[in-house]
Amino acid sequence: MKRAAFFVATALCAAPLALAALPFEAAAQTRPAPYKAPRTAFGQPDLGGYWSNSTLTPMLRPAKYGDRLVHTEDEVKAMEQAVIQEVEEGNKPTDPNAPAEAPPPAGNVRPEFAAAGGDVGGYNRGWLDPGHSVMRVRGEPRTSLLTTPNGQPPKRKAGAPAPAGLSRTGGGGGMGSFDNPENRSLGERCIIGFGRNAGPPMFPNGFYNNNYQFVQSPTTVSILVEMNHDARIIRLNDKHRADNVRPYFGDSIGWWDGDTLVVETTHIPQRQAFMGSWENLKVTERFTRVAKDRLHYAFTVEDPTLWDQPWGGEYEMSPLDGVIYEYACHEGNYALEGILGGARQEERDKAAAAAAPAKPAPAKGGKVPAKGAD
Repeated sequence: MKRAAFFVATALCAAPLALAALPFEAAAQTRPAPYKAPRTAFGQPDLGGYWSNSTLTPMLRPAKYGDRLVHTEDEVKAMEQAVIQEVEEGNKPTDPNAPAEAPPPAGNVRPEFAAAGGDVGGYNRGWLDPGHSVMRVRGEPRTSLLTTPNGQPPKRKAGAPAPAGLSRTGGGGGMGSFDNPENRSLGERCIIGFGRNAGPPMFPNGFYNNNYQFVQSPTTVSILVEMNHDARIIRLNDKHRADNVRPYFGDSIGWWDGDTLVVETTHIPQRQAFMGSWENLKVTERFTRVAKDRLHYAFTVEDPTLWDQPWGGEYEMSPLDGVIYEYACHEGNYALEGILGGARQEERDKAAAAAAPAKPAPAKGGKVPAKGAD
């Protein structure tokens, strides 16, 4: 009798456990399978098409968020609503006769977008496309594209060489370099884009033209960058060049790790230094199609002469609603001629002022003494 009672009690105890497990089993059966990227005609995961990385999320995290990687939904709502108002206010008519100095920004227009009020070449907000939404990665609205604890580059090693002094946004030169065309930035000369769109690592520039076209072949992957007609050619299953030639965008080789395209870039030129690193810089990028409308991008930066550990970030590209047209920037445009011409005129004016005879000092009482007077 005792043995029978034991079996009955065991059965009664086990039944609720079995019943309780059913909803979880059903949930597992209905859970969507991990996304599987479509294949090209030659069997590679298909990354091809037009993509954009425009976003409100900056590369570096604003200090007010501290070590917080993810926005609250209220913060997201406020930021994205502010952009709608910014577009409305920024597209109001501007006075063509306004003074050369741009007036203080009004309302919700960010300072960097307020130059249309007077600066030469300033754009109305409608000409800009910096992004209208916060970047989400795996559904999380991010406060920065960098994923370091504070969203900033790590501190440089003690005794590390000083930064090269060239712009991290592609080309050096810039304001104050007016001696000759070669002193101007590569972006201003229309040789490569003025942002870090092409990278590596690749970032939106915060203003416009943050779009890409991916084209694949069995042996190469090409990334056409809208800003400005840049093209990165990634050789698959190859070795890095053995010389010290440093082409624009560095020397990129790639391979497939499952559904992920891994790209390793070295030989980066000094004029494309990133955070002061170039000579010993290695950037590893990972491109993964994680949904029909999402292309995950992650990067790791390494330079053992500058940082103790590798570091990096991530974001997700979204499909571009359209195609990329020609970015018709060309070296030798009128703006460059005007910049250098203006600098030469300033030099002539200064030379003329230095050569002019000094005016006699006024006598006491404010009158200039007559010629020949004692």
